[in-house]
Amino acid sequence: MTRLIVAAGGGGDAVAAAMLDAALYGDDGNAVIFTYAWDRLLIDPLPGPRGVANFTGLEPMTPAVWSVPATARPIAPAGSTLPRLAAELPHAFALIDPHHGAEGITRQLEELVNRLEPESIDLLDVGGDILARGDEPTLKSPLADALILAACCQVNAPIRLLVAGPGLDGELSADDLRGLLGPLVHTFTAKDVEPISPALEWHPSEATGMLAATARGVRGTCEVRDAGLPIALTDESPRVHEVDLDEALSRNQLARSILATTTLDEVEAQSRQICGFSEIDYERNKAAWLRDQPTMPMDPEATLSQLDQFEAEARSRGVTHTTFRHLTETLNLNGSQRHDLRQLVINNRPDQYDAPLWRLTTQRLSRPDEAHC
Repeated sequence: MTRLIVAAGGGGDAVAAAMLDAALYGDDGNAVIFTYAWDRLLIDPLPGPRGVANFTGLEPMTPAVWSVPATARPIAPAGSTLPRLAAELPHAFALIDPHHGAEGITRQLEELVNRLEPESIDLLDVGGDILARGDEPTLKSPLADALILAACCQVNAPIRLLVAGPGLDGELSADDLRGLLGPLVHTFTAKDVEPISPALEWHPSEATGMLAATARGVRGTCEVRDAGLPIALTDESPRVHEVDLDEALSRNQLARSILATTTLDEVEAQSRQICGFSEIDYERNKAAWLRDQPTMPMDPEATLSQLDQFEAEARSRGVTHTTFRHLTETLNLNGSQRHDLRQLVINNRPDQYDAPLWRLTTQRLSRPDEAHC
């Protein structure tokens, strides 16, 4: 029997879906993960999600659904983490193509359900912004979640909505979500993280990275994103709760407004009207700005010195951890330099690596070349 897990957000939710599948159902990998190819600008220089037309090597599953095998490739300049996930994880990855709106995704889901006849269907959202009304001032990326929620509510099949890591996406706080969450389904542990540990070494997802870190016991305050948003890492963070799907739809104004949409442009228009913005507009503006920024070679000594300064300032704000995505942005490095930065700081200060997060020191550590000065 096949299981179907729908990842509500971008690539990070797909990684979390693989962890959830192993934790709840075992590690046979007999699951299909239905997910967006939307890795944001750190991986993909093009704004918005990728569709079928942005890949070569996809394999047809149904007339409207294509899988992303390890041999698939995004067409330059687009980028995607999905082929590498397909190479490293035992699951099959089916592509959510949102360019035909909620009606298009509904059709894709219906075809998948008819083809697979899955024993279970779980819709997974890391963080909980799928439960947003749409007018919250902290809301940053409601579009993907609202789209998939709108589609799932129109499919004639039982779908269980699960929220993992309440508040970890920095959109709604754990306090805001507490009264909206249903029964506890699972609490992730360090053992649950093991199947996805290799992927966490390179995948840029902040929310799933924090979810995994808290499953391993990390607690504190983690600074994320380009803006340095503080996220509380608590005993609630590794938990997975069930939420009533219909109640989520009745709360999510954007999802209700896009039920009959047939284009992504329509979805964006509704997001601008209800939420006051479209996150793809933000990506368009940032992508245009990034194109004008020169990529300078990374100077290891200067970078470690900048890291010292960042850590001192962050500690004064009560921060205990950060992500490598945030470090890359705050040290004014290009997204393509994230891996080199990660290797540099881990090689120099391995005791600060709380995989996959970076732990701030309580005091400055000497670098190896300073040890005998």
